[in-house]
Amino acid sequence: MTKMNPLRTLWPADALQRAVDAAGLSIWLWNVESNEFQMDERGCRMWDVPADMPVAFEHLSEKIHPADRDRVRAAFLATRAVVGPYEIDFRTLIDGHVFWISARGLGSDEGIVDGGMMGVFLDVTGRKQAQESSELLAGEMSHRVKNLLSVASVLARVTSRSSADVGDMTEQLIGRLSALGRAHDLARPLSAHEGDTTLLADIFAVVLAPYDDQGAFAGRIRIAIPRLGVGPGASVSLALVVHELATNSVKYGAFSVPDGMLDVSGENHGEYLEIAWSEQGGPPANHHAGAGYGSKLVRQTIEQGLRGSIDYTWSDSGLVIRMRLKTETLGV
Repeated sequence: MTKMNPLRTLWPADALQRAVDAAGLSIWLWNVESNEFQMDERGCRMWDVPADMPVAFEHLSEKIHPADRDRVRAAFLATRAVVGPYEIDFRTLIDGHVFWISARGLGSDEGIVDGGMMGVFLDVTGRKQAQESSELLAGEMSHRVKNLLSVASVLARVTSRSSADVGDMTEQLIGRLSALGRAHDLARPLSAHEGDTTLLADIFAVVLAPYDDQGAFAGRIRIAIPRLGVGPGASVSLALVVHELATNSVKYGAFSVPDGMLDVSGENHGEYLEIAWSEQGGPPANHHAGAGYGSKLVRQTIEQGLRGSIDYTWSDSGLVIRMRLKTETLGV
C-alpha cells in the first residue's frame, strides 16, 4: 500500500469549501489596481452588501466604525509592503450594530496573482465581546480589592483604638473582617444575565445568620424589609453596619440573653428607605452602653458613606434604631 504524502495532497474543492464553512471564514479578492473587493456569499452578508457585484474599497470603508476607519484604510494599503501573513482586527457599524471582523492574508506584491490579493474575513465579535467583558471584570475586581483594602485599613485603626489589649483587638478585628468578607461574597461581580446588585434582605440575613441558631426568618431574628437591590459599595457599608449593631447587641442588648429577639423591618418611601432595628427581651437599653468606636463607625458609615441618618431610642423594653437611607445611594 502506497502512503500518501500529506504535503503533496491536492484537496478537492468541495473539501476545502467545507473546511472554510466550518471555520466561518469568508474568502475575498482585492484587485489592487481597481481597488475593488469580491467576496463570497458569507462575506457579503458580513458586510451587508449585494452578492452579485464587486464592491469598491471606499464603499466597504464607509461601513467600518468611524473610530477604526483611518487605521484600517492605512493598514490595508500597507499590506503590500508586508512580507508574510498579516492580521487586522476592526469594528464595523452596520444598521446601528457593532461587529468585530478580523481580516487576514499574505502581504507584499509577491502575493499578487493576476492583479489581485486574496485573504479571508472572520467574524470575531463573540471573542472580542468576551475579551472586553474579561477586561471590564478585571478592572472592577481591581477597584473592589482596593476599596476593600482601604476599608480594612480603617477597621484596623478603629479597632486598635477601642481595644483593651491585643486579644480583644484580634477578636474584634476578625469579626469585622469576617463581616467584610461575607459582604464581598454577596457583592462580587456577576455575569451580565445575573445582574450586579445584592438584595437588601440578603445582606441582613447573611450577616445575622451566626446569631440565630434556628436560622433567619424562623428563630430569634425576624427580617421583613422591601425587596431592593443594593450596589457593591453600599453592600459592604451596610454589612459592616449590621455587624457592628449585632456585636453591640451581643454585649449589651437582646443577643446577650437566650430569649432576646430582633425585628428588622423597613419601608420604601421612594426617595429614601427607612429601616427599623428593634430589640426585645433583653436587658433595659442604656444609652451609655456600647458608646464606643463601634458606634462611631456605624454613625460615620451611615451619615458619610451612605448619606443617611441614624437615630437611637433607648427604653426598658429594648433598643430601637431607625436608619434613613437615600435609595439612590444604595444603588452604588
